[in-house]
Amino acid sequence: MSRHPRASTRERSRVKVKNAPRRRRHESTRPATRDTVAVTSVAPRRRRRPVLVVEIVLGVALIVSTLFVGGQWLLHQSIFRVQRVALTGEVHESSAQILSATHLNAHPAMIDLSAVTLQRDLVVYPWIGSITLTKRWPNTVDLAVREVRAVAVAFNPQHVLQYVSAAGRDLGTAPLTTNMPTLVTTPTSLAPKTWPYGGIESSAALVASQLPVAFSSQVSELIVDTQGNVTLQLTTPIKFFLGPATNLNAKFVAVASAIAHATFAAGDVIDVTTPSELSVAGPSPS
Repeated sequence: MSRHPRASTRERSRVKVKNAPRRRRHESTRPATRDTVAVTSVAPRRRRRPVLVVEIVLGVALIVSTLFVGGQWLLHQSIFRVQRVALTGEVHESSAQILSATHLNAHPAMIDLSAVTLQRDLVVYPWIGSITLTKRWPNTVDLAVREVRAVAVAFNPQHVLQYVSAAGRDLGTAPLTTNMPTLVTTPTSLAPKTWPYGGIESSAALVASQLPVAFSSQVSELIVDTQGNVTLQLTTPIKFFLGPATNLNAKFVAVASAIAHATFAAGDVIDVTTPSELSVAGPSPS
């Protein structure tokens, strides 16, 4: 027989309750549900999604960069460099001069050529007004040159006769026997100092470019003042004062009608600034 007395059933239950860990109030006594397990398993995948997006973006950027660098390398190989140039429209400049100025004779890469760059290279040649560039891959270029037209002549500060474009640009030396109207400034002291026909006095060149065939051969000089007013000096000799280079068609009709139907004395100045109301002034007293 044991010397220790047996504990009653009530006492044993008290001991078990005393030794059992206490549950916190916020802990649920219910077992985990299926929904809880599903949320726990999806959470890590959501955290990896931004990383996957970054990896895809970097991969695409790497592929694009590789293709770009590879394409640039390929397009700069000899097969895609200029080997032949078909040049048309050149008159005052030789093909060798144009090819040298544009560096087309150095076989540049076709991909690097642009009409804007070639036009800038050719600005040293005043006769060249514009160009058209056509690329025919893999290595042929068509370059069409359009030259400006000389509309008059004028003396430069060194008293050398020069061709003049419609924009008043000095195009180069002209023979003294050239049969074109001569641009003259008034006062004449302006001419020896500088080339004036590219500024406000370019209105004289504009008028020269639009003279009608009906009387253009009778115009010996176009006189322009510092305000841009233009006077036609005819071979007759009479003068037509046009004023500003505006409403030229109507003014030219008035001039042609006056030449054909009116009688003037040598030295008369006919004012056609208002084409419908001509006024005539006699020669200034000497």
